[in-house]
Amino acid sequence: MKITRIDAWTVTMRLAEPYAIATGEYDRAVNVFVEVVTDGALAGFGCAAPEASLTGETPDSVEQALRAVAPSLVGADPLRAASLMEPLERDLSHLPSARAAIDIALLDILGKAASLPAWKLLGGYRDRIETSVTVGILPEEDTVERARDWVRRGFRCLKIKGGRDVDADIARVLRVREAVGSHVELRFDANQGYDADDALRFIDATRAAGLELIEQPTPRGSPESLRRVTTGATVPVMADESLLTLRDAFRLASDDIVDMVNIKLMKVGGVAQALQVNAVARAAGLEAMVGCMDESALGIAAGLHFALSRPNVVYADLDGHLGLIDDPAAGAVEIENGFLVPLDRPGLGVDGPLR
Repeated sequence: MKITRIDAWTVTMRLAEPYAIATGEYDRAVNVFVEVVTDGALAGFGCAAPEASLTGETPDSVEQALRAVAPSLVGADPLRAASLMEPLERDLSHLPSARAAIDIALLDILGKAASLPAWKLLGGYRDRIETSVTVGILPEEDTVERARDWVRRGFRCLKIKGGRDVDADIARVLRVREAVGSHVELRFDANQGYDADDALRFIDATRAAGLELIEQPTPRGSPESLRRVTTGATVPVMADESLLTLRDAFRLASDDIVDMVNIKLMKVGGVAQALQVNAVARAAGLEAMVGCMDESALGIAAGLHFALSRPNVVYADLDGHLGLIDDPAAGAVEIENGFLVPLDRPGLGVDGPLR
């Protein structure tokens, strides 16, 4: 089997409900899709979800890079993914979501060639996982109503966004706990919005809410602040923006900076790199969560298949496809009572055309 063509194209998908977090406001998702075509009957699909504020990528830079490297992959065996991805780790070192798009497409081809879903090829530890859903920064009453709505729709794990106003965040979290009851897990994500003092004050003031974890409370460029929160916190502290590379994972683990890590395919460069990051986390005794950007159900499917493959990936925050309008890969994953379930098809379960 040989690669005969690689296509890349950009898709803008509006959000049914715009949202705000500490670092900005969002009303659309822009993804770059990839199709890797072979000389057989198989084609693999992947996508990139670039985020300039996190990885320095833009949709234009990703699409241009994918078009530039495509000729070097034509004629190669798509089943030799490690051989193909190793040069891209160098050539696209500054474009992790671009690497992720190719990596995901190659995994899709491998699963289709083996007639197995990707999660089984990767290890098959579980066949479904519960996901959190996100409530963005809203006024207190709107936050409570949005939380109630998600619970009515069958979700039992909510992630509340904050980081702009610690006192308002405390009030919102306590009100949500009162509104949804004790049977719903609550997580909080400050998206780097606090300093260490505010983070510790928030944790102490929300103790009655029984938060499951707090995610990236302090800026990624200040590991000592993050360590200080971890040391003083009564809830587990998770790194997100601080984790972009395998070296970051080693540093976070070896220096006891956090209790948990959020592994996003678009940050680390795909499933193969995510497996290595997760191996470091497991060796250090850190639990892992698979997270996402605002990304097509195709990217969510790839994250899900990875999440299902490893025992220490015990948390999922794979809701970035919910509310996307005109997603070309809509339906690539299923939701059953708040649990994400992969399609029972080879590879990632996605067939074309997607454009």
